[in-house]
Amino acid sequence: MSNAPTPSPAEPAAPEGQKEALLRVVKLKKHFPIQKGVFRKTVGHVKAVDDVSFEVGRGETLGLVGESGCGKTTTGRCIPRLIEPTDGEILFRRDGKMIDIADADDAMLRDARREIQIIFQDPMSSLNPRMSVRDLIAEPLQVNGIGSRADQTEAVAQAMHRVKIRPEYMNRFPHEFSGGQRQRIGIARSLILGPRLIICDEAVSALDVSIQAQVINLLSDLQEELGLTYLFIAHDLSVVEHISDRVAVMYLGKVVESGPTEALYQTPRHPYTEALLYSIPMADPLARRDEAPLEGDVPDPSNPPKGCYFHTRCPYATDICRREEPQLSPVKGESGHLAACHRVDEIELKGFEAIGRARREKRATPAKSSVRTRVGSG
Repeated sequence: MSNAPTPSPAEPAAPEGQKEALLRVVKLKKHFPIQKGVFRKTVGHVKAVDDVSFEVGRGETLGLVGESGCGKTTTGRCIPRLIEPTDGEILFRRDGKMIDIADADDAMLRDARREIQIIFQDPMSSLNPRMSVRDLIAEPLQVNGIGSRADQTEAVAQAMHRVKIRPEYMNRFPHEFSGGQRQRIGIARSLILGPRLIICDEAVSALDVSIQAQVINLLSDLQEELGLTYLFIAHDLSVVEHISDRVAVMYLGKVVESGPTEALYQTPRHPYTEALLYSIPMADPLARRDEAPLEGDVPDPSNPPKGCYFHTRCPYATDICRREEPQLSPVKGESGHLAACHRVDEIELKGFEAIGRARREKRATPAKSSVRTRVGSG
């Protein structure tokens, strides 16, 4: 087959800390209008994404985490302009130079989208139930006019083989597969055009824990084999830890902390990150689970509080937090670690290991069994 694209082989990895940026998001904003009345007059805006900046190096995985409603999915969908951004730059490297997707014309956007694909959260709703697996995976080739039908079928077989689904099943329909298999079909569909950047939008959140591990391992294998770059969006930090090189934490439309995965998990520099780490369950039924010291609800994104958006729930907040908005700035002595907190140098926050130690020290004493075990029973 000559016309259908195939993913490029993995390029040699750059030295640590010197990876060339494939994607750079600069001051991205997405504000949804609030309209009322018969004439649909705009009376305000929901600031779903508000001045977000980050970059993803070629061949690495950036985890984007936060509570539901923090704007991470909207951020991911703004990148290929499935949702039109309100403001900001979305710079993507093509042919050795950065292009601004936010300002691209239709032809340039169409070309860029071939290199940027999305894996959605729920494969049952993202896959047309009336189309066969063969047609679902081949649809991007058909839309872009690539290859004959025989070429497309061969490309589908190769993609299915990569995600460990037998190509003989390509004439079946989505409802004939399990949830994990349907997600693999979604992954195969995202690979068919040979992309360089894949946005995984809660790609494993709807799956059982054992299936999550299989899909995470598959994504890691594909990244190594094909030289892929991932933006991995999730709310579960225990999942993000195993696949991400770096992590960015979002709260109410803003990035409040970012850094290398190990540094962020072991030495968090923002109180919200500490709270998220408290939410990770431990594989120890006897350990006491201490709740994070958070009070109140997430503020209304159409009317965010003054100063630091997190101050209404933060146990460490002071007057300056209520008056002035902190900027995302480098943490002293920690390469690549950024935090938006006025008290970053004053407060001591617990990392995941410290939280685990504290829970184990408060281990609950199991109740004594009233049933005797007979000798020789097993």
